[in-house]
Amino acid sequence: MRAYERLLKYVKVWTTSDGSSGKHPSADREFDLARILVKELQDMGIKAEVDDKCYVYAVIPATKGYEDKTSIGFIAHVDTVEEASGKDVKPIVHENYDGKPIVLKGRTIDPEVFPFLKKMVGETIITADGTTLLGADNKAGVAEIMTMAERIVNSDIPHGRICIGFTPDEEIGQGADFFDIKKFGADFAYTVDGDDAGGIEYENFNAASASIHIEGFSVHPGAAKGVLVNASNVAMEYDSLIPKNERPENTEGREGFYHVSHISGETATADISYILRDHDWDKLTEKKEMMQKAADIINKKYGEGTATVKIRDSYRNMIEMVKPHFHLIENARKATRAVGLEPIEKPVRGGTDGARLSWDGLPCPNLGTGGFNFHGEYELASAERMDKVVDIIINIIKLYSE
Repeated sequence: MRAYERLLKYVKVWTTSDGSSGKHPSADREFDLARILVKELQDMGIKAEVDDKCYVYAVIPATKGYEDKTSIGFIAHVDTVEEASGKDVKPIVHENYDGKPIVLKGRTIDPEVFPFLKKMVGETIITADGTTLLGADNKAGVAEIMTMAERIVNSDIPHGRICIGFTPDEEIGQGADFFDIKKFGADFAYTVDGDDAGGIEYENFNAASASIHIEGFSVHPGAAKGVLVNASNVAMEYDSLIPKNERPENTEGREGFYHVSHISGETATADISYILRDHDWDKLTEKKEMMQKAADIINKKYGEGTATVKIRDSYRNMIEMVKPHFHLIENARKATRAVGLEPIEKPVRGGTDGARLSWDGLPCPNLGTGGFNFHGEYELASAERMDKVVDIIINIIKLYSE
């Protein structure tokens, strides 16, 4: 079975994570795909299980005589983002893509807007129907790892121990929270969670989140002069103190940002949620300090306790943990060039489970999947590029078996 055929099946399973639930996994529906994957792995003759937190662990034992080779792992996540619906996904296969705009329900994927499509003429493109996201992030990676597993167990390719892991809740920053590295059993690993095939990512944002609570003073507006403190207005004033030129829409490359991810309020209280990102840890620290400085200005103006700030670190830049094991990148480059692609190496303006896992002791760079336009209804994947990713993964396994 080709990887995209698995993708068509997996995207129909609703696995949107729920950042407000406070549970682990955040949504029980994530188990639905996890259990399917365990059953498929077991049907291949591979030992696999899903634990009570929805982490899938599987292992393909080393070929006889290769037990001393490096144990390599591959990881993907089963959940999809909350920003666009992942329920009732209806995938569409566009065979032999002709380079023209792809017309879906209520929207068009236009090559003039997404120029990379001009390089995909003749390929098999998979989209949703326009009403939901596709779920290639990260079900393309899941499908590629599963396809690799099937090919390995049905071949005579010699290999060391191969470890497979599927995680929940990556999209809400909790994918590595309960991942058991010891149980997983790999010496090194790769997440398969990037975009174009040939992508090799080993530098990502340092990340934090900031929650700002504004406490106002509510009175009747007819008697408000000199008394009323409208929390919603104060929230907007707080945001005005944050550098506007450092918003995501004004940054690129290694430039960090402040991003309002949620805002709500009324007269009495208001809340703002930010995500803070920077490739440089010291600059991220400055951003965290900026959040408190803004609160100090608000509190000086309106009274102590008007604005309170809570900051939580999310993940670190993996490059510091990957550098001592740069064979991971060198072998990924060789594996990519062996399938006729030139490696695409760029800093990730985001993060992966691998960033957290690298700092937890499992060096874990990221590979591309052949998917594009993640986190929305314009998402798509290429069947041929997914095939290339499977070949890249198998080439990595071969390199670590030499």
